[in-house]
Amino acid sequence: MSLSKRVLSAFLVAAMCITVLYTGNQVKEEEEKNIFDQTATLHLWYTDEALTDYLGSMAVKYSEEYGIRVIPVLQSGLELLEKINEASLSKENTPDLFIATNDIIEKAYLTGLAMPIDNYDQAVGLTNFPESAVHAVTYHQEIIGYPFYYETSALLYNKTYLKDMAKKMIEEEEKAAQEEAAPEESGEEQAQEQPSRDLEQLAEEKISSMIPTTFEKLLEFADNYDAPENVEAVFKWDVADIFYNYFFAGNYINAGGMCGDNTDAFDLYNEEAIRALMVYQKLSDYFAIDASTVDYNSVIGEFMEGKVVMTTATTDIVGKLEKAKEEGNFSFDYGIATIPRLTEDMETKGMSVTNAIYINGYSPLKAEANDFARFLVLDHAEELYEATGKVTANKNVVHDNIHLNTFMNEYQDSAPIPKVMAASNLLIKMEIMFDKIWEGEEVSGQLKQLSEEMMTQITGQPYEEEYIKIKEEYQEYIEYSQD
Repeated sequence: MSLSKRVLSAFLVAAMCITVLYTGNQVKEEEEKNIFDQTATLHLWYTDEALTDYLGSMAVKYSEEYGIRVIPVLQSGLELLEKINEASLSKENTPDLFIATNDIIEKAYLTGLAMPIDNYDQAVGLTNFPESAVHAVTYHQEIIGYPFYYETSALLYNKTYLKDMAKKMIEEEEKAAQEEAAPEESGEEQAQEQPSRDLEQLAEEKISSMIPTTFEKLLEFADNYDAPENVEAVFKWDVADIFYNYFFAGNYINAGGMCGDNTDAFDLYNEEAIRALMVYQKLSDYFAIDASTVDYNSVIGEFMEGKVVMTTATTDIVGKLEKAKEEGNFSFDYGIATIPRLTEDMETKGMSVTNAIYINGYSPLKAEANDFARFLVLDHAEELYEATGKVTANKNVVHDNIHLNTFMNEYQDSAPIPKVMAASNLLIKMEIMFDKIWEGEEVSGQLKQLSEEMMTQITGQPYEEEYIKIKEEYQEYIEYSQD
């Protein structure tokens, strides 16, 4: 072989070696890159499409700041835990963290799909969240999730109607005072001296004192209210949905203790709860709402048309009314207040549902998942409402819309939805019981039946309560007028 051919052959062999070496290095680098990507990629599962844009933008920010990729994955809410379990066992795109309501905690924890969070610096504590939020994510004294956003109810009222009423009351009070004082100037001259803005300001200040603080006062308000022609009901709410009824008995029933996780802490049948439900039943005589035809959306629709003065509403109402005002579909001012007490001596307590972020016990990236959850609920909580319409559970966020801050006050005093699996149908059974009581069934007997059914489920043994009879005279503590 000539020298030139030998040189050429050697060159070709060397080139092949270099090519193989280069290709081999490329494959190795790609494999290392793939391994790195898997290690540095978090998969977050969620079920509410309203979160999509927000989670996407937060994923980008987190990646830019920390170099860890986050992939939000929208899932159907049906059988979410079962899907997470299947994905975790297959180890293919295992969800490292997921968003769900707090009532799934017991099942998720016992199956290993949710684990206690890495709560360093007491991130989930009373410094950042109200007590109700901490209780909502607590299971047997362990913090299982990061409170993300919540839902609860409050009193919604037509502020325009109340302001008009306040002006009329002020004018009548001033007229009476003028007549009593018999001033030298005529009433007309005094009216000219008094700028109209003063009346506006005085009426604005008077509204807060006009909002009923008890249902007794609400009935008194309804009796004395000179309603505009358009008004069909002073107070109307969705009596068919337990979420808008729970507050009537919420302060007097114990469904699993403060955290809703204790099967030894169930007390549904007691004298106070019976009395509270008797107040609820008497309201049916006054307001005569048909539970079979009413629902939340229909009531809100009537409120927006000015046909209803007051109702109970959830946090979504703020965004809905603000949007309607912008589009010219809602011509009134509105306000949000706390739910009235039953009476001066009897309190109400609403129910709340907290959506939380959970760390999958099967995730290989638990530390990274914890850090991203903290990133959402602590570092960027103030951006949540604007992007999603969901109200953050972080109590340190002060909203521009003051009505959202009122909802936070209600949330702080609410009862978290129970998480005991043995009582998972409690709210359904309560809804049935409320419906029967609204239709006139005997209160003590209905509550007794509910308690016996739930205690039988929880204990696994037939359970019987001793019947509680309430004195008849108590039932007359409020006089109802149909006039």
